Amino acid sequence: MASDTAWPAIGWEKHPWRSSLPPELVSRRLRERHSGLYSAAVVPPIAAARVDLPSAVLALADEASVEIARYDAEVGASVAPFGALLLRSESASSSQIENLTSGARAIALAEIDEGNRSNAARIVANVRAMEAAIDLADRLSADAVLAMHAALMAHEPDHTPGRWREQQVWIGGTNVGPHEAAFVPPHHAWVRSAIDDLMAFVHRDDIPILVHAALAHAQFETIHPFTDGNGRTGRALIHAMLRAKDLTRNVTVPVSAGLLTDTDGYFAALTAFRAGDPAPIVTAMAQAALIAVATGRHLVADLQATRDRWAERIKARRDSAVWRLADLLVRQPVIDAAVAQSELGTTSANTHAAIRQLEEAGVITEFSGKRRGRYWQATEILTALDDFAARAGRRGRPTRA
Repeated sequence: MASDTAWPAIGWEKHPWRSSLPPELVSRRLRERHSGLYSAAVVPPIAAARVDLPSAVLALADEASVEIARYDAEVGASVAPFGALLLRSESASSSQIENLTSGARAIALAEIDEGNRSNAARIVANVRAMEAAIDLADRLSADAVLAMHAALMAHEPDHTPGRWREQQVWIGGTNVGPHEAAFVPPHHAWVRSAIDDLMAFVHRDDIPILVHAALAHAQFETIHPFTDGNGRTGRALIHAMLRAKDLTRNVTVPVSAGLLTDTDGYFAALTAFRAGDPAPIVTAMAQAALIAVATGRHLVADLQATRDRWAERIKARRDSAVWRLADLLVRQPVIDAAVAQSELGTTSANTHAAIRQLEEAGVITEFSGKRRGRYWQATEILTALDDFAARAGRRGRPTRA
């Protein structure tokens, strides 16, 4: 299915521009700077493009793939419910690349009540997008991408959740026009055809898995098919492809946490991809995956150690609802009585009895200080998650995807 050409670079085409901002909001000089023709990218088709990478890059991607598969098997063999927290950690790291940060407790609270527009709620929306990506992995299509975006942007209707953009967007510069932008994605008239070509590329079976996911992600970010949420949706696409190709079967490897260690390098790799050099983005993705496995192992070890300490402190029969509530706290470290009762399927009285036992064992503490509508937290789990986020860290000045 290969063509006779090397990886194609983007081209450029001119379009007229007229700012839609009211004249009283923009100075005459600024309006003049953002008038007339601007250059938008022309995204080349890649459905049949030849993937020709240096042997060292392919070897690194293969090494990372082996580590991902090994890690997925290790965590999958555990009886502890780590999968949900790993997915949430990946979603939080992906959001952090977009400068959306929040502590583990705020995110866990937002999962109980998603009815606000805080950063934590946006991160929870990214969790939903990741879940949609995994659920749709076996039937990846343009509609699946729309479903991911719809889950991500459900509470932000201004950005038309689940719909391709119908306006020009740009990255960097000012909000007056695209003339001084760092990158101007293709005109909206070309979005759907570019996405259809990308989906044809996604369904190829002649490309190593991690290489395939990295290139598809970079092409998606170049198309930039939505008015917002492109970075997070594009990283969800990575996980959908890893699952679709059976590289991951049990958990979501926190690749975005690896990308966070060098966001400048990540964005430089996307720029190189657009210039016709796919090696840097594959290298960045492989390196991020290796870092992700290392940090993910650390997180799982912390969680397992916490669970083991609980086992020493909890004094209850093994068939008791208390143990099921403890398992819930590993994946949902902030609870209220309604969440606990729904999970346990018991009466209100029995649910509160289980909560009291975990309080007495020092597993959870009540932190709302209210008589009604109380919340409890598993501090050790929250600490492990915040430590994971701190390890992910970042070098250099953050940049928008």
